[in-house]
Formats: sequence, structure tokens, C-alpha cells
Amino acid sequence: MLSYNVRSLRDDTAALARVIHACAPDLVLVQEAPRFFRWRKAAARLAKASGLVVLSGGATAAGPLLLCSLRVTVERTEDVLLPLTPGLHRRGFATAVVRIAGARLGVLSCHLSLQRDERLAQAGLLLERLASMGVEHAVAGGDLNDVPTGKAFRHLAGPLQDCRAVAPWGGDLTFPQDGPRKRIDAVFATPGIEVLGCGVPSGLDGVGEDDLRAATDHLPVLAALRVPEDHTTAPRPGSP
Repeated sequence: MLSYNVRSLRDDTAALARVIHACAPDLVLVQEAPRFFRWRKAAARLAKASGLVVLSGGATAAGPLLLCSLRVTVERTEDVLLPLTPGLHRRGFATAVVRIAGARLGVLSCHLSLQRDERLAQAGLLLERLASMGVEHAVAGGDLNDVPTGKAFRHLAGPLQDCRAVAPWGGDLTFPQDGPRKRIDAVFATPGIEVLGCGVPSGLDGVGEDDLRAATDHLPVLAALRVPEDHTTAPRPGSP
């Protein structure tokens, strides 16, 4: 799975699509997806160019978006708007429960606040949302606007696995893309998921450093995860 802040597709979208496609993800947790005029068409174009489809989110989640490959079976989706602090941007979560090759997985994409207290509160809401999804295994990822020593980051890394810290692979720092100084983008997994590797991808086929710099102002975080199989029967569409 891949987590990626795409800055509302204001940069080189062809380079962005090449990066995503080269990572060959089953799931992409997008932040800063287009939210205004014809945002659905913009999300669909990015998905198609990347060899994926739109799963959930976008403007209806205040920016977080989920894309997926055709290997993914969708059980349900929900876009969540978080409490609005006057004078600050609206934030939200794009969430889904999916099945991939026998594994059942909760998924959440987030973009946390720039304001410290609001960001910490949103980290708590993220943990509550994962706990309420009714799944044994879940992943969350996004632009935290916080570093690993920050309160919100540490609040998430307590009950969850910080995938980069568990199994470092590739690069570490994610922002800004042309001379990264901070790790503010991360992927987290619940206990029980095996983290095989996580970090900023490098050496991708058909993708150069110029593409990573041109695509957006963040670097992507790619995580390889092994999720235990789920042997329960998926509910049929329309069932409670």
C-alpha cells in the first residue's frame, strides 16, 4: 500500500501517475485530492492513469481519497468529516473495509491539522474510528503534519505499528520532496499485521528522481504488509 500527498494535482500529474503505477500498489491512501470543480473527474483520471480505480473519499472526506487495484473486493466505504475548528481547514477521513487475497482489512486515509491541539485530537479520533470498523486488522496512513517525536505521531504509534520504524526500507524523510528534512508522512498498522518493509521507494522501474520531485511536494511512503487471512463470510450487499 502507498500513502501519498498529491497537492490537489497542481504539479506534474503524468509524473505522479508514473510514480504510483511503478509502485504497483493494491491500495493508495491519497491526501489533498482535488475538492472543488469537477473533483470526481480529476480523481478518476488519476486512478485510470495509475492503473487503479477510485474506492472512496475525495471532497466528501475533505481531501483524503482511497484508490485500489482490481484485486481488491470492497465490503463497505464511509467518508468521515471531523469537527470543524473555526478559522481552520475542514479535515476528514476516507475509510473502507476491503478484502484482498483472503485478507479482510480496514483502511483509513488522513491528513491531520497544522494546529497542534487539533492535530492531537484528530489522532485520537483516528484511533476511535479504526476501533469502530469491526475488523481485526486495519491500516491507516497519511500526512500527519507531525514528526515521530510529536504528540500526535506518538499517540498513533503507541497502539499501532509505525511501519517505517518496524521494518525500515528505502528512504526515511518525506517533506519537502526536493530536499526532504522531515518525516511527516507515515503508514500505521494494527498488531497482527506483519510489516515486511516501509519507506520512500527508490529505484522504481521507469521512474527517476526527477519524477519524484515533479509529481508533488511530498515523497510517497510505500509499505509491504502481510495480513492474516480472514475466514469469515463477507456480508452480501444490502445485508445489515
